[in-house]
Amino acid sequence: MEGLVWLVPAAIIVSVAVVIYLARDVLSRPVDRTAHANELIGAVQGLDAAGQARLFERMALNGDRIYDGATAFLRRQYRTIAWLAIVAAGLLALLLLFFGANPEKGIEAGDIAWRTGVSFLVGAVLSGLSGVIGMIIAVRSNVRTASAATRSLGDALTIALRGGAVSGILIVGLSLLGVFVLFWAFGGFENPKLAPELIVGFGFGASFVALFAQLGGGIFTKAADVGADLVGKVEARLPEDDPRNPAVIADLVGDNVGDCAGRGADLFESTAAESIGAMILGVAVFKATGEDNIAWILFPLVVRSFGALASIVGLLVIRPDRVRNAQRALDVGYWTTAVLAAAGMAVSTVVMLGSGWFFVCGLIGILTSIAFVYITQYYTAFNRPVREIAEASRTGPATNIISGLAVGFENTAIPILVISVALWTSYQAGIQGFIDLEIEPGVAISPFIAGVFGTAVGTMGMLMSAAYILAMDTFGPIADNAGGITEMSEAPEDVREITDGLDAVGNTTKALTKGYAIGSAALAAFLLFSAYLETANLHQVDLSKVEVFIGAMLGAMLVFLFSSLAIRAVGRAAQDMIQEVRRQWREEPGIIEGTVEPDYRRAVDISTRSALREMIAPGLLAVLMPVVVGLVLRAEAEAALLMVGTIAGVLLATVMNNGGGAWDNAKKFIEAGHLRDADGKPIGKGTDEHAASVVGDTVGDPFKDTAGPSLHVLVKLLSTITLVLAPVFV
Repeated sequence: MEGLVWLVPAAIIVSVAVVIYLARDVLSRPVDRTAHANELIGAVQGLDAAGQARLFERMALNGDRIYDGATAFLRRQYRTIAWLAIVAAGLLALLLLFFGANPEKGIEAGDIAWRTGVSFLVGAVLSGLSGVIGMIIAVRSNVRTASAATRSLGDALTIALRGGAVSGILIVGLSLLGVFVLFWAFGGFENPKLAPELIVGFGFGASFVALFAQLGGGIFTKAADVGADLVGKVEARLPEDDPRNPAVIADLVGDNVGDCAGRGADLFESTAAESIGAMILGVAVFKATGEDNIAWILFPLVVRSFGALASIVGLLVIRPDRVRNAQRALDVGYWTTAVLAAAGMAVSTVVMLGSGWFFVCGLIGILTSIAFVYITQYYTAFNRPVREIAEASRTGPATNIISGLAVGFENTAIPILVISVALWTSYQAGIQGFIDLEIEPGVAISPFIAGVFGTAVGTMGMLMSAAYILAMDTFGPIADNAGGITEMSEAPEDVREITDGLDAVGNTTKALTKGYAIGSAALAAFLLFSAYLETANLHQVDLSKVEVFIGAMLGAMLVFLFSSLAIRAVGRAAQDMIQEVRRQWREEPGIIEGTVEPDYRRAVDISTRSALREMIAPGLLAVLMPVVVGLVLRAEAEAALLMVGTIAGVLLATVMNNGGGAWDNAKKFIEAGHLRDADGKPIGKGTDEHAASVVGDTVGDPFKDTAGPSLHVLVKLLSTITLVLAPVFV
């Protein structure tokens, strides 16, 4: 067992080393290759050495514009988040100082307060750091991917995926580092019963930063995207990423600050919060089984270490010279990760927990992650749901929107059935695991704790592939940006075909990640809810009590009000962007004629100011409402808010994520010429059907890229904030 525990620091060291290697590899790739133009004659179809030099110069210029806009936004956003986090840490410490004493566990309120405050700040810093570093590498990878597309599909895919892998591996590595070091620093190896509760603040800090990062990034990206689409595509009938559109750079910047920094912070807090929740349940098992095996508590960290190593292997098996199909190459890497993760789960459960039934629990989690990948792919790729929406575009935007909403509501059914089966089977397998160890549930350990521990093992199984999934997610905006750079740089058609192909795959991988994120949140919901019950010493939640019923209603209301504020924020910010684009075209006609360059910086600034202004209200609502309910209505009502809010959040996020993704790909289905008229001719860009699909995609944009992903964070924020403040609510 000891050897497996020390796999955790080994995995952290390997993760950091691989991140450094991948970052150096990506950043060493050429961007502006004018110095080597003579070597490239014939490398870019139809361009001589001078033409190639101009092409790479334009690519580098557009890449720098995206980088400058993204880093400027992040500096301003994280300054705001830092002040909010410092205030939140102080208030958290004060609450615990006055109300957090726990004499039964032999710890003073002051000790709880300062340790929780420190762990909150560590979680906040590492969450922000992981998102920022990952995004910086991503925005340096996009122009290198565009440049590599002049050579081959394999080179372009490898750079985009390795750029994304920096984010995925770093986030998992830093999450492991933070939890493991805090557990050790707070005396976890000497007093393992108490340490997990003292580091709950780490998950809360990560959730706090993730919420504002995802909200701010989502508002920024969709304000730019909606503005660029409605004015550029619908009004002016310009192509995607046309350099005459002043909002195009802001749109490309938004892909990074939303999908890289925002999603990175999201999955960072997922891995942290769910690991800590599993460790808290491990404490209950540790105490019930005689307090002689710390493996029950440290198992989540060990199994996630195996997952990180499996993801690294899966990412490195993709070789440029073997790539013929981008999606197939990514699938090979994913299945490699899944198989190695299953092997690591088998070793961990047998060696540390001593029963093959716990391997069954973990395998259920791994299979659930695979199921969510394919469910999301079914609803967002060119399958029946997307085709239905595209067909509805024949009769205008209204029927397109009706069809898209129907698809969004429909797609809640299969995911919830999968989660229900996964919870039931892992719960029962967990009980069987303790019976197999001759620890009779109901005697030494309650059947409830035994079953919930099984679901915790399943959740850890689902999280094992987090690094690879996040790498695929960050691959999406890198590929999208590479496509925009080639379009704005007027690259030859063969280069654009490569980047367009990668962009299409990237759209699918981004949708898959959202499905995976909400799937892991749904599977972990019961785990984190049970951890709260254990921490608050609650045995049941009685909805017949009026205060508990009110707490449940407030939890459901919070989800819808939060989503309303997030979507309304996008609408207001998009209006500002639309007015700015129209103003530039009106005051300088040379922009639309292509003789004058737009003021891209002004458009980026509009999205930045709007995002920072609009993220505050929904963020504060999400943080303050559970605190107020817990203080006024107390612990059982807080449990109802957590339970019902989580269920409502999971359902609504599924509607928004997959519904918005289906709207997006219905537009791309038409753009690819798959929708045909009565004579069999393709109906493509510039048609009324295409305009209708753009309107539908615009409606879906704040669903899938702002409110939906932010709900992932909200669901887990509810769990972490109730866990950390449970002593106050009791």
